[in-house]
Amino acid sequence: QVQLVESGGGLVQAGGSLRLSCAASKRTLNDYAMGWFRQAPGKAREFVAAIRWSGGSTYYADSMKGRFTISRDNAKNTVYLQMNSLKPEDTAVYYCAAPISTHRGWPPDEYDYWGQGTQVTVSS
Repeated sequence: QVQLVESGGGLVQAGGSLRLSCAASKRTLNDYAMGWFRQAPGKAREFVAAIRWSGGSTYYADSMKGRFTISRDNAKNTVYLQMNSLKPEDTAVYYCAAPISTHRGWPPDEYDYWGQGTQVTVSS
């Protein structure tokens, strides 16, 4: 079972940037994609972006396009989320996740492994 560990969250002023990292403990032939999600207080978890390990294809939620960029470093088994022009409404716990196999499709319709999350707080 893959373990995911996020890092890079913190407190930033509006307009600032942060880069989140998600390190996977291992990868197997079934590990084909990773995704980022976020959950603000009192709100449902929402999808942010996904990326394929092979080829680097990306997919974004419409509301995340333009300010957020997902990338990966295959050699480090690490996925990143670069967040620019941050707004107070971006305040949330950010999670990375991985689907269990390619049967989840692209973009994955379900994720099976989750990290513990990293808090991002954007002050106005």
